[in-house]
Amino acid sequence: EVQLVESGGGLVQAGGSLRLSCAASGFIFDSYVIGWFRQAPGKERERVSCINNSDGAKYYKLSVKGRFTISSDNAKNTVYLQMNSLKPEDTAVYYCAADSVENFFKLTGPGYWGQGTQVTVSS
Repeated sequence: EVQLVESGGGLVQAGGSLRLSCAASGFIFDSYVIGWFRQAPGKERERVSCINNSDGAKYYKLSVKGRFTISSDNAKNTVYLQMNSLKPEDTAVYYCAADSVENFFKLTGPGYWGQGTQVTVSS
Protein backbone atom coordinates (compact mmCIF):
# COMPACT_ATOMS: atom_id res chain seq x y z
CA GLU A 1 0.00 0.00 0.00
CA VAL A 2 1.37 3.40 -1.03
CA GLN A 3 1.59 5.89 1.81
CA LEU A 4 2.73 9.49 1.77
CA VAL A 5 2.91 11.31 5.10
CA GLU A 6 3.64 15.04 5.15
CA SER A 7 4.94 17.02 8.07
CA GLY A 8 6.55 20.38 8.76
CA GLY A 9 3.79 22.85 8.05
CA GLY A 10 2.95 25.69 10.38
CA LEU A 11 2.61 29.42 10.87
CA VAL A 12 5.51 31.67 9.95
CA GLN A 13 6.01 35.37 9.32
CA ALA A 14 6.72 36.69 5.85
CA GLY A 15 10.39 36.25 5.05
CA GLY A 16 10.67 33.17 7.24
CA SER A 17 11.39 29.55 6.38
CA LEU A 18 9.80 26.14 6.74
CA ARG A 19 10.86 22.67 5.67
CA LEU A 20 8.23 20.19 4.62
CA SER A 21 8.89 16.47 4.71
CA CYS A 22 7.16 13.67 2.82
CA ALA A 23 7.84 10.17 4.10
CA ALA A 24 6.99 7.60 1.45
CA SER A 25 6.39 3.86 1.53
CA GLY A 26 4.83 1.13 -0.56
CA PHE A 27 6.59 1.75 -3.87
CA ILE A 28 10.06 1.78 -5.38
CA PHE A 29 11.12 5.19 -4.16
CA ASP A 30 14.05 5.78 -6.48
CA SER A 31 12.02 5.10 -9.61
CA TYR A 32 9.11 7.48 -8.95
CA VAL A 33 8.47 11.18 -9.40
CA ILE A 34 7.53 12.81 -6.10
CA GLY A 35 6.29 16.33 -5.85
CA TRP A 36 4.57 19.03 -3.88
CA PHE A 37 1.28 20.64 -4.80
CA ARG A 38 -0.61 23.34 -2.96
CA GLN A 39 -4.15 24.59 -2.81
CA ALA A 40 -5.22 27.89 -1.32
CA PRO A 41 -8.85 28.60 -0.39
CA GLY A 42 -10.91 29.36 -3.48
CA LYS A 43 -8.07 28.54 -5.83
CA GLU A 44 -7.16 25.57 -7.97
CA ARG A 45 -4.51 23.13 -6.91
CA GLU A 46 -1.13 23.90 -8.45
CA ARG A 47 2.09 22.01 -8.80
CA VAL A 48 4.89 23.68 -6.86
CA SER A 49 7.89 21.42 -7.32
CA CYS A 50 8.77 17.84 -8.12
CA ILE A 51 11.77 15.59 -8.41
CA ASN A 52 12.30 12.59 -10.62
CA ASN A 53 14.11 10.17 -8.36
CA SER A 54 15.24 8.04 -11.30
CA ASP A 55 17.44 10.77 -12.78
CA GLY A 56 17.37 13.64 -10.26
CA ALA A 57 15.63 16.10 -12.55
CA LYS A 58 13.79 18.84 -10.68
CA TYR A 59 10.94 21.17 -11.56
CA TYR A 60 9.89 24.39 -9.86
CA LYS A 61 6.91 26.63 -10.37
CA LEU A 62 8.23 29.97 -11.57
CA SER A 63 6.96 31.91 -8.57
CA VAL A 64 8.93 29.75 -6.11
CA LYS A 65 12.13 29.33 -8.11
CA GLY A 66 15.08 30.59 -6.11
CA ARG A 67 13.13 30.43 -2.84
CA PHE A 68 12.13 26.76 -2.61
CA THR A 69 14.43 23.76 -2.89
CA ILE A 70 13.30 20.17 -3.33
CA SER A 71 15.55 17.30 -2.30
CA SER A 72 15.33 13.57 -1.86
CA ASP A 73 16.92 11.22 0.65
CA ASN A 74 16.71 7.75 -0.86
CA ALA A 75 18.03 6.12 2.30
CA LYS A 76 15.10 7.54 4.28
CA ASN A 77 12.51 7.36 1.47
CA THR A 78 11.78 11.00 2.19
CA VAL A 79 11.41 14.08 0.01
CA TYR A 80 11.89 17.55 1.45
CA LEU A 81 10.76 20.99 0.38
CA GLN A 82 12.84 23.75 1.90
CA MET A 83 10.88 26.98 1.66
CA ASN A 84 12.72 30.25 2.25
CA SER A 85 11.69 33.88 1.91
CA LEU A 86 8.08 32.87 2.37
CA LYS A 87 5.36 35.24 1.24
CA PRO A 88 1.72 35.53 2.29
CA GLU A 89 0.74 34.23 -1.16
CA ASP A 90 2.49 30.95 -0.32
CA THR A 91 -0.26 30.27 2.22
CA ALA A 92 -2.00 27.02 1.29
CA VAL A 93 -2.42 23.38 2.13
CA TYR A 94 0.61 21.61 0.75
CA TYR A 95 0.25 18.05 -0.52
CA CYS A 96 2.87 15.48 -1.35
CA ALA A 97 2.11 13.35 -4.40
CA ALA A 98 3.84 10.53 -6.24
CA ASP A 99 3.56 8.36 -9.30
CA SER A 100 5.59 6.78 -12.03
CA VAL A 101 7.25 8.99 -14.59
CA GLU A 102 4.64 7.89 -17.13
CA ASN A 103 1.70 8.94 -14.95
CA PHE A 104 2.85 11.86 -12.81
CA PHE A 105 2.44 14.54 -15.47
CA LYS A 106 -0.85 13.34 -16.93
CA LEU A 107 -3.78 15.73 -16.85
CA THR A 108 -5.38 13.63 -14.16
CA GLY A 109 -2.31 14.17 -11.99
CA PRO A 110 -0.39 11.75 -9.79
CA GLY A 111 -2.24 8.76 -8.43
CA TYR A 112 -0.94 8.86 -4.86
CA TRP A 113 -1.47 11.69 -2.39
CA GLY A 114 -0.73 12.53 1.19
CA GLN A 115 -3.19 14.10 3.59
CA GLY A 116 -1.75 17.61 3.32
CA THR A 117 -0.12 20.02 5.72
CA GLN A 118 -1.14 23.64 6.30
CA VAL A 119 1.35 26.42 5.63
CA THR A 120 0.32 29.89 6.76
CA VAL A 121 2.48 32.94 6.11
CA SER A 122 1.50 36.08 7.96
CA SER A 123 2.32 39.55 6.66
